[in-house]
Amino acid sequence: MLNITPFGWFHTAISLVSLFGGLYALLRFHDIRYATALGKTYTWFTVATCLTSFFLMRTGKLSEAHGLTVLTLLVLAIAVLLGRNAVLGSWRHVAASLAFTLTVYFHFIPGFTETLTRVPIGAPLVSGPQDPLLQKLVGATFLVFLVGMVLQVRALRRGRVQLAHPAT
Repeated sequence: MLNITPFGWFHTAISLVSLFGGLYALLRFHDIRYATALGKTYTWFTVATCLTSFFLMRTGKLSEAHGLTVLTLLVLAIAVLLGRNAVLGSWRHVAASLAFTLTVYFHFIPGFTETLTRVPIGAPLVSGPQDPLLQKLVGATFLVFLVGMVLQVRALRRGRVQLAHPAT
């Protein structure tokens, strides 16, 4: 079904745990903080998603998607470090939150690509990563995330973060 290996299904399952955890944290708390159980779950499931992606290669070699994987790991590490470091003062949580939010957006790029190149079965909606429909969808999603990040900064700077989300 959908030409996905068992390992591919495992990769998909852990990526969905990460994605939904990240989206829940953003919608509920306006940010993802590594100091929380949800933040740790998001972070480590994202790391696992990235690591397992290196073993998934349709062409038998590394691709642009693997470059996004490396970028995701780098931004994720920066987000964790920003949340722990006082270098940016009062802006450190905002910067860390924006970095985490960017990694949530990164989940959508391969998610859309892999889904839309496989469904519907026999007549996929897009032909590959360069398909104009896919590029428009990824671009529109990026705009949604940019607007979301602006709203996120406003909420965080106004202190509208839920108290159930512990400070770090």
